[in-house]
Amino acid sequence: MSVWIDTHCHLDAPEFDADRQQQRLAARELGVCLCVYPAVCQSNFDTVRQLAHETGDAYALGIHPLYTPAASDADLQELEAQLTQFRADPRLVAVGEIGLDYFVPGLDTLKQEYFYRAQLKMAKRFDLPVILHVRKSADRLLKGLRELVPQKGWQGIAHAFNGSDVQAEAFVNLGFVLGFGGALTFERALQLRRLASRLPLSALVLETDAPDIPPQWLYRTQSDRQDGAPQGRNAPIELPRIAAQLAELRSMGTSALATATTANALRALPALQELLPPMEP
Repeated sequence: MSVWIDTHCHLDAPEFDADRQQQRLAARELGVCLCVYPAVCQSNFDTVRQLAHETGDAYALGIHPLYTPAASDADLQELEAQLTQFRADPRLVAVGEIGLDYFVPGLDTLKQEYFYRAQLKMAKRFDLPVILHVRKSADRLLKGLRELVPQKGWQGIAHAFNGSDVQAEAFVNLGFVLGFGGALTFERALQLRRLASRLPLSALVLETDAPDIPPQWLYRTQSDRQDGAPQGRNAPIELPRIAAQLAELRSMGTSALATATTANALRALPALQELLPPMEP
């Protein structure tokens, strides 16, 4: 059986309150050996850490750009305190989810950028990779990364990447890999599917962003939802099927894709190496 890493999963979300442990067990039985749980705000720092320890997975600590309107300097101080306290925790693998979001209207651009740069500086100081939220913001994210390059260079993941070829190359050149998930399963996502099929294999990791970004087979249109159909809940169990579609796009076997994307995830988030379960002979 192929071994997969879900490099971005919010299993702590309330959508999983009824069956969180069952979902994680079901995914593990499908070969999803590790999940990474990024925090989104100060109030769930403890939650993602505890969940990672309960399930044998990994976590990241950070403040998501969509949560910056309610965030303050006290949240940054708490992040710094937790990174100091838990830096030696083997399950802490990155600072994240951090970044910029220029898609959602009404967000304070200057405040987003303040939090982004402050957290980049922490990642640099604590020698941790970063997990980046990239939505209509790739160029500004790249600017910050170039201005704050650590001595050894950056490591991390540009999550849910959907930028241009030039932007993809820029992230890769800075030491990042690019996260692909359910969005690539939509036939109309022509640019994204082209990127996923043509980028160097060494640039790709897999993710679900569960419960969000459902793959095509779980997606419900606005009309469907108005008629009472619930939006499909993405989950780590969907990762192997998403991976199969990526393998098809790249005309390669799923086993080879699993081997490559797992190696890429370990390179982007090196602490994952110690968390991998023993492989069966």
